[in-house]
Amino acid sequence: MKRVFIFSLVLACCCVVAKAEAWVRINQLGYLPRATKVAVLMSEQQVNVTEFQLVDDATGEVVYKSAMAQPTGPLQHMAVTYRLNFSDFVKPGKYHIEVKGIAHSPSFAIDGSVYDGTADFVLNYMRQQRCGYNPYQRDSCHQKDGYIKYHPTKEGQRIDVRGGWHDAADLLQYTTTSANAIYQMMFAYQQNPSVFTDKYMANGHEGANGIPDIIDEIYWGLDWLDRMNPEKGELYNQIADDRDHIGTKMPKDDPADYGWGPNNGRPVYFVNGKPQQRGKFMNATMGGASTAGKFASDFAMGSSILRPFYPDFASKIGAKAVDAYQVGIDMPGNAQTVSVVSPYIYEEDNWVDDMELGAAELYWMTRDKKYIDQAMEYGRREPITPWMGADSARHYQWYPFLNMGHYQLAKMGREVGNNRLANEFISNLRTGIQRVHDRAKANSNPFMWGIPGIWCSNNLTTAMLTQCILYRTLTGDRTYEEMEGSLRDWLFGCNPWGTSMVVELPASGVYPHAPHSNWVFENVGIPTGGLVDGPVYETIFSSLKGVNLTDDMPHVVSNAYEQFQPGDVVYHDVTHDYSTNEPTMDGTASLTFPLSFYQAEGAAQR
Repeated sequence: MKRVFIFSLVLACCCVVAKAEAWVRINQLGYLPRATKVAVLMSEQQVNVTEFQLVDDATGEVVYKSAMAQPTGPLQHMAVTYRLNFSDFVKPGKYHIEVKGIAHSPSFAIDGSVYDGTADFVLNYMRQQRCGYNPYQRDSCHQKDGYIKYHPTKEGQRIDVRGGWHDAADLLQYTTTSANAIYQMMFAYQQNPSVFTDKYMANGHEGANGIPDIIDEIYWGLDWLDRMNPEKGELYNQIADDRDHIGTKMPKDDPADYGWGPNNGRPVYFVNGKPQQRGKFMNATMGGASTAGKFASDFAMGSSILRPFYPDFASKIGAKAVDAYQVGIDMPGNAQTVSVVSPYIYEEDNWVDDMELGAAELYWMTRDKKYIDQAMEYGRREPITPWMGADSARHYQWYPFLNMGHYQLAKMGREVGNNRLANEFISNLRTGIQRVHDRAKANSNPFMWGIPGIWCSNNLTTAMLTQCILYRTLTGDRTYEEMEGSLRDWLFGCNPWGTSMVVELPASGVYPHAPHSNWVFENVGIPTGGLVDGPVYETIFSSLKGVNLTDDMPHVVSNAYEQFQPGDVVYHDVTHDYSTNEPTMDGTASLTFPLSFYQAEGAAQR
């Protein structure tokens, strides 16, 4: 695949507007006919907008006029902003918005098919991130992983943990993020199986194999997770550490040396429930339940999802689910990841959410009602995921960013006729959404973006988008539908920068062209389908080691979005900003559910 660059992202953003001092931001993928549809006007000059109109691209005719232009105040360099609501216009076609004498938008579609193929599209990035055998390079990597660390009797022994995915541009692997990625893809397939196609084989090469491509990816991940749990009670949390950070490289040629020679095996960290290394200090591990709960939920759900395709393997991991859950009971508390030369880790502090989901999935697997009681007990200890409504949090402090256990308990309550249980956990979902809604309102954000500007904010955006969808489908309550639409549209261009946050989606739109990726640094391609981290607080960006706005990529402007930075957060489409422009495997996998949901919802609107 060739890399495609643009001379200036600013020109790409501005070439479709009537005047250089005003812009209309839209969802570049387009809109489902019966979805909420809100564009945002930004102007550097004071303007008074009382009306806007939709123009049919094919005929040039004005097909819709509206006075639904809501002023939302200034935004850094922008003197005024407006929300332009055209949700009641449902006729399929290609259109653009005109605000007479001020600006007009890029063209966009209204159609039931605008999300078709998008959930499959993001799987491109998952295949690119594969470890053990990488189909993008058509070569093997990390075949000698790995050597056990922190196990009381197996220190230094070899264990075969090949497979899984590299976490991001570095080549580390974490159960924390990988298990969540697996669960999100399984949930997407469980809810919307008909939207997924079969264009790739199990090894990631092009060609149908009679199995949906998302199932191929799920199996790839679960096979690795099975290897990370070789014996009863023996769970592993991480492969490699930040000694990997020695410059850009290709997986097959990884020169990292952990004491056994370059490219000759990496450490594999055992879950012992005790603090492990964090730079010069120790991390804040207090137990093993956050990891054990993830193993349990993945194995239990995976035993159902994979049974039609891999029945023997499905039975194997199903039998492991209860044992993994027991590790969490025996070692309550959180397990954090390890670093050696820097302070950056996944600082997961919560764990009852993981055990709640583990118990919930064990109920679905066994139909033993004791697991409902246990899931309920864990769920009541953290009714709301703490980042929701907060202004900040440490890196991955409250993870997964979405508590799927609450959704599963609400569903269980309905199934077993316990309306009190269902209503309690539906209320928890609603309260989390309301807190994010209140934060967006308090900040007068014209994009209705109430997400804290912490590292991987796009992952949090995707999590809240999913929570909004689940709440709406559980209850039929459309109170938060406009915020749901705003979170969805934020990811595809209705944001201050006017860029999609998914590489090459849509191909005709504005998207990250200089992501922080080994494929880009080594001039071999681009991380197609990857969801980049997204904006962070300027204070975070300025405090991180090694990030900068210099870029040696041809025809890429180093700080093209300076004009659009909204003041509190920043986003940069430059390769050397790993804080905002690095795709992540878990965030990308988490997109499979909302994208597949909207494809299925769109099919019903044609």
